[in-house]
Amino acid sequence: MEDLRKRTLFILSLFTPAAAAAWQVPQVPCFFIFGDSLVDNGNNNGLLTLARANYMPYGVDFPQGVSGRFTNGRTTVDVLAQLLGFRDYIPPYSTAQRNELLRGVNFASGAAGIRDETGNNLGEHYPFTEQVAHFRQTVQVMKTLFRRNDTKLYNHLSKCILFVGMGSNDYLNNYFMPNFYTTSSVFSPKAYAAVLQEDYSRLLNQLYELGARKIVIMGVGQIGCIPYELARLSVPTSQTENRCNEKINTIINIFNNGLLEMVKRFNQATSNAKFIYVNTYKSSRDLVMNSKSYGFVVIDKGCCGVGRNNGQITCLPLQTPCVNRNNYLFWDAFHPTDVANEIYAMKAYNSTSASDVYPMNIKQLALT
Repeated sequence: MEDLRKRTLFILSLFTPAAAAAWQVPQVPCFFIFGDSLVDNGNNNGLLTLARANYMPYGVDFPQGVSGRFTNGRTTVDVLAQLLGFRDYIPPYSTAQRNELLRGVNFASGAAGIRDETGNNLGEHYPFTEQVAHFRQTVQVMKTLFRRNDTKLYNHLSKCILFVGMGSNDYLNNYFMPNFYTTSSVFSPKAYAAVLQEDYSRLLNQLYELGARKIVIMGVGQIGCIPYELARLSVPTSQTENRCNEKINTIINIFNNGLLEMVKRFNQATSNAKFIYVNTYKSSRDLVMNSKSYGFVVIDKGCCGVGRNNGQITCLPLQTPCVNRNNYLFWDAFHPTDVANEIYAMKAYNSTSASDVYPMNIKQLALT
């Protein structure tokens, strides 16, 4: 099998700053991002929270150094911004300048969830409800930039891509923490997924009402395979067939299946909007099951961390990470490495398989 990493690196080399100059304009005028630590690029830096990554060695391989990204280099949305033709990374909402708003803003916040209480165990953060409120405020500022011409504003917004990746923390920092949250004793896995999807749908509808017409919904990956969960397994990972907690993965799949149906309902109900579902669960499973073909040597341990699987405590300030980072699927107890993020982004952007992206990929969405 061809080494996908070599292919992705070659394609991404076409999007260096020099090559990007060949683009007259990006494929879409703006890119807005909502989510959690998987795509946060600094919104938590000024908050009183444990969910913060504005210290070394986070960002050790990022061109701009330490930024608040929860990985060694780029996040998935950083790579997507490159693929979409943007010459610079999308700025975090916390530091975005007025003149940057028309190009897009990243509202994501580490520890954030669909439910407002999710992540409170880690401290301050911006839940999805507040991220939507920040977008509403941004739209109001954009209106002034368009001199209160609503037609031009909504024409602009209708061409933007909104990336939404929520749900991971509603399990990691809520449902799977019975000592801190009551949700697992109140809701069955099926009932909890339904409650999450109801709130998710309501907030996505608010984005639609604010003018969003191209919305990417990211599924939740295989949480049962991250170093943090593997460190908690009672059976040594060397004795498990695929080194994952499949009980957790089964619960995540219930939620993801509902997300796909939610996307289908939105597309049936809104003829002037396009929603797509990115099957991150399948992609993450593929990277675990076929790790060697992607060039990964270590798939069950963090490159930086403490304890079993480097997953009991996440990467500490000034800790020395692994040297061969390109061989690791995970950067720390929870988050992928730069090279893993670029593969996830390439699949979301380019895949022609409906099991990866439904009903189209991000590249096709940009062209609609």
